[in-house]
Amino acid sequence: MSENVVILENLTRKFGAFTAVDSISLSVRRGEIFGFLGANGAGKSTTIRMLCGILKPTSGTGIVGGVDIAQTPEKVKEFIGYMSQRFSLYDDLTIEENLQFYSGIYRVENPSEAISTAIDSSGLKGKEKRLTGSLPAGWKQQLSLAAAVMHRPSILFLDEPTSGVDPNTRRTFWQRIRNMSREGTTVFVTTHYMMEAEYCDRLSVMRQGRVIALGSPEELKASRNADNLEDLFISLVDGREA
Repeated sequence: MSENVVILENLTRKFGAFTAVDSISLSVRRGEIFGFLGANGAGKSTTIRMLCGILKPTSGTGIVGGVDIAQTPEKVKEFIGYMSQRFSLYDDLTIEENLQFYSGIYRVENPSEAISTAIDSSGLKGKEKRLTGSLPAGWKQQLSLAAAVMHRPSILFLDEPTSGVDPNTRRTFWQRIRNMSREGTTVFVTTHYMMEAEYCDRLSVMRQGRVIALGSPEELKASRNADNLEDLFISLVDGREA
């Protein structure tokens, strides 16, 4: 049994009187692709921002790679990768300049080699001098992923990484995710595409800040006699779970 590298126990985040994440508990194993599902506003992005050391929990415990996210959030950032919903690279820099910048942020030991690998893995070889803002959405997402993993993180957080891209780019993106998982990288990913959720080893479903279902895609479908994840997801987020 692989060790758990993400452990949440009653993790909670409040904004004033509003509880965005309500006492969730779960664990994620090393090398696992863990799908984090839920409707908009369910608390997924808030949870990820806590796990990445960006937001401090109101209460509860979160351990990421052996580090307590409430006590030493900055330390978490040393070994994780994070790709947010919003494109976070600089449109007015070239592809190469963006990667140079992120290699410095992540203190990459061999930046030239890392940048070359990032460009190759993104399918952008020969386009290094293009302004990032001129790239199609799919290329931007591939570049964002390449930047997020330049320092070879052991745990990767992806917040709706394929939103707005074409099916071919989505397929390529998930091939890269599966390859990283096989190499031992833990991938924690949110998605609204149920076809993508099928690629995950295990899933959790959130509603109104709480985890209401947890298990492998097949386990979840079988437990509720659902033919597919889309029907299951709709029933859960609508509050019709068994």
